[in-house]
Amino acid sequence: MSDISSRRPWGVQRRLEFIEFRLYWEGQINRGDISDTFGVSTPQASTDLSAYREVAPENLVYDSSLKVYRASDQFEPQLIKPDANQYLSQLRTFSRDKTSDTWLGDIPDLDAMPIPFRKVEPSILRTALTAIKAKRSLEIFYHSMNDEYPEPMWRAISPHALASDGLRWHIRALCHRSRTFKDFILSRCRDCKLADDALAKADDDWQWREFLEVKLIPNPKLSAEQQKTIAMDYEMHDGKRVMSIRKALFYYFKKRLRLDIAEQVDHPKETPVIVENYETLLKEAKYRQDG
Repeated sequence: MSDISSRRPWGVQRRLEFIEFRLYWEGQINRGDISDTFGVSTPQASTDLSAYREVAPENLVYDSSLKVYRASDQFEPQLIKPDANQYLSQLRTFSRDKTSDTWLGDIPDLDAMPIPFRKVEPSILRTALTAIKAKRSLEIFYHSMNDEYPEPMWRAISPHALASDGLRWHIRALCHRSRTFKDFILSRCRDCKLADDALAKADDDWQWREFLEVKLIPNPKLSAEQQKTIAMDYEMHDGKRVMSIRKALFYYFKKRLRLDIAEQVDHPKETPVIVENYETLLKEAKYRQDG
């Protein structure tokens, strides 16, 4: 099947995958769905449906009363690997922006908790990307929360990567003043300009280069059945899940999962997951530094 797919034009392959996506998640599809999503003619949509029938003849049946193709009882995906997280991500995107480009059709009633994303100026992101790719330094007018820099000021940095904590993005860079690698939050950069060649590269940043083996386990203060539930939730095997996390991102990882306050919280349901090797990891990761 993969050999056949590789010989198909990319546009045709995408439309066949779309047909299967709709059949899997929504149970039906018609020619109009294909035409509306890809801007192709009705005859081309008919051709695509015929092509899909050649790929998976047992997967769909025609409902003449509604003029739609329905997923059969024997339906088995042939072209896509259904991913629940990917589908839910599309729902979240649609909940924020109804004009977003998705493959969703019959959308269920939904809402998602609004997240106050931080505004990043496109021109600043563009310049930062240029500096990273060209291995150049940057001069940024930066608002720091660090007590060492109480007022906004121009800072010289050598960026080598972008990173996200799931809520906001930062530049990972060498601070020219302190000669240490720090995190500079993009939304706090009010201006920036390219400067000379970078003074450091990614390989010089050991906290970025090195990884930690984080072992997540259910909070042992939970009941046995609750621990089984958490192990299932987080796809644990033999009661644990091992994840590889950059040392430079471990601070944000433990904040997001509230791992840093697990011992202070009275009820284990508030921190259902803990790190088995937490104290060891703290020593290995040392401390992150804000710009």
